[in-house]
This record gives sequence, structure tokens and C-alpha cells, in this order.
Amino acid sequence: MKRLWRLWLGIPLSLVLLFEPSFPFCGFYVAKGDTRLFNKASQVVLVRDENRTVLTMANDFKGDPKEFAMVIPVPTFLTREQVHVGEKALLDHLEAYSAPRLVEYYDSPCQVYQESSSKLRAAPATTGLKDQAKSLGVTIEASYTVGEYDILILSARESAGLETWLRENGYRIPRGASAVLNSYLKQNMRFFVARVNLAEQAKLGYSMLRPLQVAYESPKFMLPIRLGTVNADGPQELFIYTLTRKGRVETTNYRTVKLPGDAHLPVFLKEHGEFGKFYKALFDRQVRQEEMSTLFLEYAWDMGWCDPCASDPLSPEELRQLGVFWLDAAGPAGPSLPAWGRRGGSQLAIQNVFLTRLHVRYDAAHFPEDLVFQETADRSNFQARYIVQHDWKGDPSCPAADQYLKSLTARKDEEARTLALLTGWDLQQIRQRMRLLVKPQAEPRWWERIWNR
Repeated sequence: MKRLWRLWLGIPLSLVLLFEPSFPFCGFYVAKGDTRLFNKASQVVLVRDENRTVLTMANDFKGDPKEFAMVIPVPTFLTREQVHVGEKALLDHLEAYSAPRLVEYYDSPCQVYQESSSKLRAAPATTGLKDQAKSLGVTIEASYTVGEYDILILSARESAGLETWLRENGYRIPRGASAVLNSYLKQNMRFFVARVNLAEQAKLGYSMLRPLQVAYESPKFMLPIRLGTVNADGPQELFIYTLTRKGRVETTNYRTVKLPGDAHLPVFLKEHGEFGKFYKALFDRQVRQEEMSTLFLEYAWDMGWCDPCASDPLSPEELRQLGVFWLDAAGPAGPSLPAWGRRGGSQLAIQNVFLTRLHVRYDAAHFPEDLVFQETADRSNFQARYIVQHDWKGDPSCPAADQYLKSLTARKDEEARTLALLTGWDLQQIRQRMRLLVKPQAEPRWWERIWNR
């Protein structure tokens, strides 16, 4: 049983020293650490196969919709049919399914259990805009309205003219952005520009801004983030969900590391609803230790199943709406994606859809390059999972009870130490909350010294 337990935990002892129980238990999901814990958080879904990408973008814009504008570098020209307005509920479901989770187990030294898992419209008139743009070396290659958004596809000869045109037309591009814009122009990239059409928004009846979705073919598997850092007033949070055929996605120009997981933690985190507080502290500490220079893997799993599930897996139809074009293409095609990305009505079993969830905190100083990705063949499962384990309250006369009861104090102290190591919280205060009467050691243990270097 101990051998199986070690294999199942799958976390190096150099990260967190875990108590290895000799007793089986059953457990289930009880809480999750979602994106709402973090300010300035944006979400992106990247569906990728070979050179084909469907990109869904949602941001945390708060304010008057007339103030909203989005400028995104894209690697190729986008036609009207390649732009779609998505549904926020799809991203909410994907977020809930892949979120870091707290699971709850109950000790049972005298019994053996199995673990349980618990419409397109005519484009607005742009003649005047085109003339003005031409004088600045900017070309409006396309203009159309999709849903509640007016869309422009721009190219330019030089960045200063593009920056001037954007500012003169009400896009709040900060002065000094020309250096970043120029780097994209050198890569022959175009700019996808969106702003809210207030009349269409009122007609459609939406109060919140829906995600924008674009489909394109390009050998570049990347996500431009630098333009968003030019006028940022601090670090930003980005959650990236990739859906691929083969396996896990990682970055090629920055390190991608797994968050420490499968750690046993004090029960009070569950009892007092503090898992969100814990997870935010853990992530903050990881960012500091990595000097805000890495992306963190929070989840990697085949979409067909989960254990334990923080939410049901997405249905085939939901996946197709996000752009998973390799599912069965039978059924009516949606109007807003090319043939390989059209939405269908398939309800076939989900096959070869692998989800990777990455979380990055970034700014211009620490992330001077855009994110470049690669798909790997690694289909091993990973989730940022954390465990609380309830004491056994049963008959103390069974043969295993005596050994179990003697081990409780040591186990709880390891839980306290693990929580302190993961969060930086004061160990003695944690012990007090746990009502632990443990004499503190004069010197930290060797693994604590390594952790705190």
C-alpha cells in the first residue's frame, strides 16, 4: 500500500515532504481555486492542430463599453468568416473543470475503501478612415461587424504611422508603443482591432462583453502579450487553456514548470473556507521564487475523463464551439469559422482532445518576448490538487487503531510544515490554529533549508 501511495502522489520529496499513511481512505472534491482570486486576469483558449488555430479571447475589462478597444497582432489576414463572437459560459465551464482543487479524505484504519471521484451584417462605412489611414502608411485590409463588435484588420508600413492612426481614431494606445508595434511589423503581422458597436450591443441585449474568437492558419503557434504590457500599471494574470490532439503544451522561450501539488494540508483550510486564500498565497510565493520568469502548469488531462472532477468535462458540442475542429464534422456548419473550424452537432465520444492549463503572471520587464508554444507527446496527467484528511473517530479497539492514533501528531505537524513551506505563512501560528502542542526544533530540517534558499 505504501508503494502504491508513493506512485500515486507523484511529487518529489525535495519539494514537499509528505506523510505516507498506511491506511486507505475514500475522498472527493470539495473546493477549487478559480480565476476570480486574481486581479487583472485574462483568459485565452488556443485550439491547435498542425498549422490551424482557433483563438478565443476573454478579458476582465470593467467599465463603460464605449471605452473598450482591443488591438491584437495576428500572423495572417483574417476574413469576416474567420471571426466569431463566443459565449463566456464556455470559458467558465473550461475554467471550472481545470481549476486547482481541494479534495477531502476520511481516515479509516479499520476498513478498506476504493477512492471515489467524485450573424454577420454589412460593414460600417470606412471611406474616410481608409483615406486617413493611407496618408499615414496604414492599410485597412478589411472592415466588418460581428455580433456587437466592429472589426478592422490593419497592416502598416511603419509603426509610428500606425500608432498615430490608432490614437487619432480613439484607440488608447500609449505613447511609446511604436517600438513594440514595429517588432510585429517586422514579422509581417497584421493587427486585429475590435471595439464595441453600442447600437448592436443594445439590439442584441447583452450587458457583458462576450469573448472574441478567430480562426486562422499559420505555422506560428504563439500568443502576443507584449503590446498589453506597454501601459500596464502592474503585473497581469493570464490563464491559457490549450486543446490539442497529441498532448501537453509548453512554451519554448520560457520555462514551463508544474506547481507543487498533492500536498496534505490542515483541515481548517476546508472548515473555514480558506482554500482560495491558500492557493493565492501559494501562487504568489511560486512567482517570487521563480522571479516571475516562468509559466506554471495547473492542469493537464485528457478531456474524456477526470479524477476527481471539479466540474463535468466539456461536451463534444461545447468543444466544437470552442473550435475543436477534428471532432466529427457532421451537422450544420456555423457561419463564422472556416470549413475546418465549423461548429457541428456531433455527440460522439470525445477522443484525442488534451487540455493544458497554464497560468502566468507577467510584465514587460520579466516577459520581453511573446509566448511561443509547442505541442508535446506527453499525455501524462497532472492537476494542482491539495488534500485535507479528516481524523478517524471510530472504535479504537481494532488492531490498526493504536498505530494510527500514535501517528496523528506527527502527521499533523507535517501538514503544518507543508502549509508554511507552500505559502510562507508563520509556522507557529499555523500550529496554534491546529491546536498542536509541538516543541519547535532549534534548527530547520535539511529540506526546509533547501526550500528556502
